Order: sequence, then C-alpha cells, then structure tokens
Amino acid sequence: MRLILRNGFVYDPLNGINGEKMDICIENGKIVEDVKDAKVIDCSGKVVMPGGVEIHSHIAGGKVNTGRIMRPEDHLKNVMPKTRLTRAANGYSTPSTFLTGYLYAKLGYTTAFTAAMPPLMARHTHEELHDIPMLDKGALTLMGNNWFVMRYLKRGDVELAAAFAAWLLRAAKGYAIKVVNPGGGEAWGWGRDVRNLDDPVPHFDITPREIITGLTRVNEMLSLPHSIHLHANNLGRVGNYLTTLETMELANGTKPARERQVVQLTHVQFHSYGGDSWRTFASEAESIAKAVNSKDNVIVDVGQVVFGDTTTMTADGPMEYYLSSLTGLKWSNRNIELETSPGVTPFIYSKRSPVAAVQWAIGLELALHIKDPLKVLLTTDHPNGAPFFRYPTIIAWLMSSRYREETMKEVHGAAQRNTTLATIDREYDFYEIAAVTRAGQAKSLGLAEKGHLGAGADADVAVYDINPEEVDPSRDYKLVEERFSATSYTIKDGEIVVKDGEIVKVVNGRTLYVDAKVDSELERELERDLDYYFKRFYSVNLANYPVQEVYLTRPTPIEVKTNVR
Repeated sequence: MRLILRNGFVYDPLNGINGEKMDICIENGKIVEDVKDAKVIDCSGKVVMPGGVEIHSHIAGGKVNTGRIMRPEDHLKNVMPKTRLTRAANGYSTPSTFLTGYLYAKLGYTTAFTAAMPPLMARHTHEELHDIPMLDKGALTLMGNNWFVMRYLKRGDVELAAAFAAWLLRAAKGYAIKVVNPGGGEAWGWGRDVRNLDDPVPHFDITPREIITGLTRVNEMLSLPHSIHLHANNLGRVGNYLTTLETMELANGTKPARERQVVQLTHVQFHSYGGDSWRTFASEAESIAKAVNSKDNVIVDVGQVVFGDTTTMTADGPMEYYLSSLTGLKWSNRNIELETSPGVTPFIYSKRSPVAAVQWAIGLELALHIKDPLKVLLTTDHPNGAPFFRYPTIIAWLMSSRYREETMKEVHGAAQRNTTLATIDREYDFYEIAAVTRAGQAKSLGLAEKGHLGAGADADVAVYDINPEEVDPSRDYKLVEERFSATSYTIKDGEIVVKDGEIVKVVNGRTLYVDAKVDSELERELERDLDYYFKRFYSVNLANYPVQEVYLTRPTPIEVKTNVR
C-alpha cells in the first residue's frame, strides 16, 4: 500500500521534528521521501507520531499464564466480544494474547517486548508471542541467576560467559540480556535473598556486584543492540534508593560498544524508596533523578503506578513472597531449574493508602525531574504498576499539573507530605511524550528502523485526533486522555490496522531476536560444558532446549559482530 499522511502535526524527536505541519509518505512498508499514485489521508488538525514502542511489559510466558489462572475474577472486568475481524478475548490486568495485540494497536503501539523470558520456558513464551497480533515483538532473556553465567563469572572467564550468553540468545530466540535481582533468585532456592551488592550467593560465592559488572562487560563484548536490562536488587523495599544509587555507579567507566547506554535500570519507581519503615516511607525520586541526569551511560524506565487492582509478577521470587506476606493475598512461586525463580500475587493500589499514594507520586516525579526525556521511558511494568492501557491517563498527568493537583486532592495526604510532586510545575509537551513512548525506547533497544519517521524507517505510525493549535493539554487533560486512548489511525508496516479506534485489519508482526556468534574455538569449549552440565543437572536434553524458528511469527534475526575471540 502507498499512503500519504497529509498535513498533520508531526512529532519525531529522533529527527528533531517538533510539531511541524508536513506529509509522511509510505511505500512498501517503509517511510519514503516521496510517493506517487498513493492514497491520501487528511491528517489536518491531528497529531502524527511514530508507532509506540513498549520496552518492558509482561505479555507472554509462564508468569502471565499463572496470573490468568490465579485470577478468574480479573477476566470478567474486561471482555471483548468476537467481531468479523477479531477473536473473542478478555482480561484486565492479564489480558489474553489476542486482546493484548488489539489493545496496544488501539493505543497506537506497534512494537512490544516481553520483559523476562526464562530460556527453559522460551518455547512456550514464543508460542504466546506468536498469538499476539498487530505487533512486532521480542523477549528479554533472563541471565542474572543462571548457573552457567554465575559459574563462568566467578572463575573470571568472561569470554566463555560471553560465548554462553550469545548461545543462549540464539537458543531462546531472545533479544537482550535481562538481569533480575542478580543472585537473589538463586538465593531464593535456599530460602534466602541478597540484600546488598556484596552479599554472596549460596553455593556460587559470587555477589550481585560481580554479576552486574560481569554481564555489563559481556554485553559490550558481544556488542548487543540493547544494553543489559537491569531489575536491581531490593525492589519494593523501604530505603532501597541507596542500592539503586550504588548500582548506577557500577556503570562508571564502562565504554559502550554501541551508541547507547550501558545499563537500563527498569521500573525505577519501585527502586526509589526512602525511609526506614513503612511508617516513614517517602520518595527519593529526586535523588535518583539527579543521578540519572549526571550520567550518560544509564537510562531508566518508570514503572508508573495507577490506582486500582492489578496482578504483580516478576522473576524476583523473594520479592513476590514478601509482597504477599504484607497483603495476605494469594501467591504463587516457581523455581525454573538453573535459571530463575518467578512469583505472582495480586495487589491493590488504593487512593486511601499512604504507600500507594507515594508510589503514584514517585513515578511522576521521576519523569518530571529527569531532564532529558530520552533517558526516562514511560512504562507501568505491565501489569505490576497498572495495565499498559492506562498509558493515556499517565500521559495526561505528565502534560497537566492541574490534573496532578486534582488527583492529589483525592489521594492520601502522604503524597503531598512525603514527595516533591506538588512543587513541580513542569508539564510535558507532545514532543516529550513522543520521546518517552517512542523515540527513547527505540533508541535504547537499538532499533534503528523504529521510533522515528525518517526515510527508511518502518512505516509504523500513530495518528491522534488532537489539534495542538486548539487543545491546551494543561487545561484539556481529559480530552488528551480520551484521544490518546484510541487512535484515528494506527498504521503497521504501511497498512491501516486501526481507524477511529476500531480494528479494521489484523496483521502479524515480526519476532525480533539477536543472532550473536563468537570464535569457533570458544564455541567448541562451550559445547563441551553444555553437554556435561545438561546431562548432570537439567531435566531436558540439550538437543530439546533450543527454540526453532517455526515457533516465531515472521522470524527476524539481528546479526551482530562481536568482540569475543
């Protein structure tokens, strides 16, 4: 299909376009300079942005299915009947695979990454990703508690650790190295946790500090498109901001192999907590923001809380047990052999709760205190802080201090006393919204053909019925919230898939994964180790472990040149 999106207000931060009235031309699924004999769509009085990019969302895999099984009541809250084009679907905080794709498309999103894939569960994860329509997708691959990784790093064999990481990404068809509570997942298998960066992991006698620095080095040796994606230690613990600040320092002096950060700290709202007990719980978002502002090689995503009930899920098993012990709500935990220990439990963010009120404020503080919007990415850590389809509400909060003030009047007074949110006048504009929802996420992931509207980019575009010359987001925040909830058009690979908030075509996106290889001699040494340890410890044969491309939709390998010899 050839298209011209005519005369819209274009916001494209990666190309420095800030609300300029211009045409966007599309041919053969790509943005082009010019096109002839094309269908013209009048975008006058509308906002045009690249398709949204979701860097961190729990949308596929074992944890999500456990959440669906645990919470039948959740499915009744959001039911989508079958239509001529779409499948029947349901789920609020744990929407079904098909509904996930439909809802993202209606928001104007065209790419999403599932946040934590255990390699042993990769085949099932890809089966679920296969069922998610409308989106290009990929998976962040868990390595921070992997026995092979810890063993190699402990003995100082970084080259073999890199060879294993490259093999694991190929075997699991993963996109990036994900690190969750480094060392804590393995410690949980012994009924323990690691509470600071120098606590030794049982049996392996390696510390979180060594795991983080080792995998950072591995990532840069492999020259992977994304940096390590780090869920730091002590998530959700009072006073954990000190651990977060210390963790950021580990990136100092590390030279990136690519033009990007060397560490992305994820869902940092959950890691910005001050105080010495839940009675003295307070925000340290400003401290975290100052640290991010001062560093070129660290970026963060938010993990914003929105009030209501949800389902929390993470590969941080000890944290989920701790959370369940606080709430008394049902809880599930699992040990994935040699790899990780995930957990799932429901949670309620009540406006009457002082803790939830402060958590809500912290996420917004982070986004407003961090100066460069390309360094702070909008997420809810779906579904942990809220379902992803609450993004329009968060966008409206960021664009309107009035809306924040109105919300603050409705929540517990701790939000005003124990955070700086009430003192912040900054309001995002459309350019900054495009940065935190599209440009920054694509740049962080190393996706050169996404997150912008320059020639050669994928023709993934979102058009919103908002006229920046007539709408004042500070005053008209409810209109902004409404219009960002459903696009006028969502275009995926040059095809119109959503029109006026309704699905008009169902398409299947690509599955992106990294194809990294190292020196053949290192590969042979690794193969000997894999054969020995799989026979000794794993319950599956090595030959049955890798995922074949047949499980992927439109498999798209990304080849990288490594520095490992």
